[in-house]
Formats: sequence, C-alpha cells, structure tokens
Amino acid sequence: MKQRSAGKPDIELGKRIRLRRVEQKISQAELGDKLGVSFQQVQKYEKGVNRVGAARLQQIATALDVPVTFFYDGDSKAREVESLLFLDSAFSLRLLRAYSKIKDQTVQRQLVSLMESIAANEG
Repeated sequence: MKQRSAGKPDIELGKRIRLRRVEQKISQAELGDKLGVSFQQVQKYEKGVNRVGAARLQQIATALDVPVTFFYDGDSKAREVESLLFLDSAFSLRLLRAYSKIKDQTVQRQLVSLMESIAANEG
C-alpha cells in the first residue's frame, strides 16, 4: 500500500501552524522542544512537506494555546485566519502589532490613508 503524500490541505494546515507560532513569538526550535521533535521537523510540518497526524496536531494545539479547530476551515474564525495568512512574515506582524497599539482613531485613519497612498503609487 502506497503512503499518501502531503497535499494542499497539509500546506494550509502548515501555514496556520506557522501563523500561530509566529503570533506567539515561539521559534521553531522552541516548538520542537515542546513537541519532542527537531526544528527541522517543525519546518516540514509548516511547509506541508510532512503530514501532521491527529495526536501530533493535538500536541501542537496545546503548545500554541489554541483549540485544534483553529487549524481547520469551517470554524467561525476561519475567515479571520484566512485573512491573516498573508501575514506570513515577521515584518507584517510587527506592522500589525504597532498599528493595534495606536489608540487614537484619527491617527489610525491617517496611517491607513498614508499606506493606501503609498501602495497606489507603487502599483
């Protein structure tokens, strides 16, 4: 019997694992230590190269302090998670964190307008 290889669902699951790990400011090595695997194995999970079994997914969810349903579509937060997948870089997360700390709504609107202007000129 041929073993199934990782596919698109595994890649999406890996993206969600990475998203949550970066949000929690946990390195691949730290997550690997919590799971009892190497950082290379965590990399393979995040890239969708290796499949994540049910028991391992439960361990990952516990280590990242989320319910297992966080990693699947159909959850009420699925759209929110999907929209955050573009934040697949440390810089994007830094930008979002800095923006969320701004309390003045006028300043928030001005910042969004400035960024939209810059983006329009780039295109």
